[in-house]
Amino acid sequence: MIVPVIAFPVIDPVAVEVGPVMIRWYALAYVVGILIGWRLARLYAAAEPRPIGPEQVDDLVVWIVAGVLLGGRLGYVLFYKPLHYLADPLGVLTVWEGGMSFHGGLLGVVLAVALFCRRRGIPVVRVGDMIAVVTPLGLLLGRFANFVNGELYGRPSDVSWAMVFPADPLGLPRHPSQLYEAGLEGLLLGLVMLFLAVRRGVRERAGLLTGAFLIGYGVARATVELFRQPDDHLGFLMGGATMGQLLSLPVIAVGVAFLVRSNRA
Repeated sequence: MIVPVIAFPVIDPVAVEVGPVMIRWYALAYVVGILIGWRLARLYAAAEPRPIGPEQVDDLVVWIVAGVLLGGRLGYVLFYKPLHYLADPLGVLTVWEGGMSFHGGLLGVVLAVALFCRRRGIPVVRVGDMIAVVTPLGLLLGRFANFVNGELYGRPSDVSWAMVFPADPLGLPRHPSQLYEAGLEGLLLGLVMLFLAVRRGVRERAGLLTGAFLIGYGVARATVELFRQPDDHLGFLMGGATMGQLLSLPVIAVGVAFLVRSNRA
């Protein structure tokens, strides 16, 4: 049977190249996501109830960037390839070869925000609510960058929008799962968070936005994992689940705890 396939739009992963300097779309997605998220966070911080002053957001961004990069890289090393990097410790530093984990980045941001707020006597949960509102934008751009790179593609499929990705050694039509993730984790979740954030009654309930984001991301990620190809070196784990699904379970549980806490408050 001939399966209809949409041609993969091959795009140069290098967005800008000036002499020896190359800027990849993946790096550009991080930069643009952080810059726009920074501006949106300032707008959120200017509305009542104010979690922090807009000028403090400028300082917080530096901490968040460090948390994303360090947490994302270390999370990938520990969750996905611990034995590989145990045999090659210096490989942890080769970030230009790829390998970032959202769950690791999430833990890194949590730690960075907690330290920032503790040093300044700022309520950490309210700052977490602010970050929860702007994070889906970064997820949207990051998943688009994954698609441009032709990485993290989906499982073999016969759907009419299946694609053959150049990096696939089997050359099979597959789900464009990066776009599924961009749509669910980025666009849909972002709209939900925006819908909630513009309501002062929601913003006043500390932890509600954080809980909504964590539950929304966990459910979206676990759902898309049904279509995404598991990592070759991990495959399917307990009960046929993937690593992404297993890591999403505690994220959802923590989100529920935040919602319960906000209701009690």
